[in-house]
Amino acid sequence: MTFQIARMALTKAGGAYIPPHRLRAIMGETAALQGNASPEFQRLSWDALRKSINGLINKVNVANIKQIVPELFQENLIRARGLYCRSIMRAQAASLPFTPVFAALTAIINTKLPQVGELLLTRLVSQFRRSFKRNDKPSCVATSTFIAQLVNQQVAHELLVLQMLVLLLEHPTGDSVEIAVGLMREVGAFLAEAAPKANNGVFERFRAILHEGQVEKRVQYMIEVLFQVRREKFKDNPIIPEGLDLVEEDDMITHRISLDDELVTQDTLNIFKFDPNFLENEEKYKEMKREILGDSDEESGSGSEESGSEEDDDEDEEDVETGIAADGTVQIHDQTETNMVNLRRTIYLTIMSALDFEEAVHKLLKMQLPPGKESELCNMVIECCSQERSYNKFYGLMAERLCKINRVWSIGFEGCFRTYYDTIHRYETNRLRNIAKLFGHLLASDGIPWSCLDVIRMTEDDTTSSSRIFTKIMFQEMLEEMGLPKLKRKLFEDAALQPFLEGIFPKDHPKNTRFSINFFTSIGLGALTEDMREHLKVSICTC
Repeated sequence: MTFQIARMALTKAGGAYIPPHRLRAIMGETAALQGNASPEFQRLSWDALRKSINGLINKVNVANIKQIVPELFQENLIRARGLYCRSIMRAQAASLPFTPVFAALTAIINTKLPQVGELLLTRLVSQFRRSFKRNDKPSCVATSTFIAQLVNQQVAHELLVLQMLVLLLEHPTGDSVEIAVGLMREVGAFLAEAAPKANNGVFERFRAILHEGQVEKRVQYMIEVLFQVRREKFKDNPIIPEGLDLVEEDDMITHRISLDDELVTQDTLNIFKFDPNFLENEEKYKEMKREILGDSDEESGSGSEESGSEEDDDEDEEDVETGIAADGTVQIHDQTETNMVNLRRTIYLTIMSALDFEEAVHKLLKMQLPPGKESELCNMVIECCSQERSYNKFYGLMAERLCKINRVWSIGFEGCFRTYYDTIHRYETNRLRNIAKLFGHLLASDGIPWSCLDVIRMTEDDTTSSSRIFTKIMFQEMLEEMGLPKLKRKLFEDAALQPFLEGIFPKDHPKNTRFSINFFTSIGLGALTEDMREHLKVSICTC
């Protein structure tokens, strides 16, 4: 019965993250009742360990890394070092901008458990060698970036990255030089301090490649940009980003792994194996954990369980805290917004990995969003669009396709339009421009109902400089896609739409009417003001 409860807890959680103390509560109860380390119990313990490590690695960032590290040490990282390495390599390959965070996390763990850092570095070097032989550029970029950041954190020796650069530049191709340029941008600042002569030699090789013209123009331009970055002393690529310099120099342990070494990746550590000395090994890690974290951390982790056993009256509250109901089901209450962060990250990675908007929509619709979270997808599409340097029609076409597939998305984007218009003053001009063009495309393509325009009131008192810029760009995008005759017919010949346009084309007061006329005339849409001009003439004559 106990194993059924534990299994149900893990099954109910699915792929979701469960806080480590809840997993330990579930497994601790199972162990206490079982009294031994049977294969079934070890399998459940292994699954709990895997889910916990995956969840912690997927939610780590600069702000919470100091809180994540103690939670990771609570897990048996000696037993799970293979799981840790596999999970962090997958997470890093999926989100390269987070590489410095993953490297800092590994650097901290490496100070206490150097075998974990050594295994990760061994696997990275092995994967780099394989991907280089197979001409697998994405894998080469991911592994070289991770190794560069581990060199910056002094987990790996700089000799390794110099060997990689020699290999990449010995017989230069477009891809190999591009990877080498990216590698130097990551590690160049460190090499300039730690190995200045070798660093100068690498740049001389780049200069020779540039002068020989052996690579295409795009890659030559990348080399020129690299020299500019060097002249600026890597100001945008520091050795360790702010907030991630967390290891004291005396505590650093540097592994001298060479590119030519015979490497043992210990892939069997990734899979479950029955351990006849399971309980003994667990006790050894508990002793090690007490030395690393101190008694206070362990007491705080089990404090909620001890407090629940003081009085019989608190038993029901304990069940609520651990999330285990009487029938063995588990209720998980996410108080940290972890699920939301993971959902947004999944949506972002899905969008970024798509080749075109049709593939992106197909992947997003297969995600099976939790009920009530549809607006998060709409917000993420708009946020991704706003982050681009210039407007990319890919996002407009993707949003249009979603709106026309299901009215749920049309309603979601309509709600986003109202929210973004009310808060548009918070965005810088470039993001504002991209958002306006996206909504302009949705309106021109009838992706969202035009009734949402009732939120705009074009008067001097009700607009700000940001809202006027937003409205200007949105209407200009609609004009470009629809043409002036079609835009006029849509705005003025649809009787059902007129009540929603009274704010944009106000006729309640001559002052407001003049302001709207002047605005649309100044942005090249004076043809839309003919009706207001006639109304203004009539009102003046009447007076």
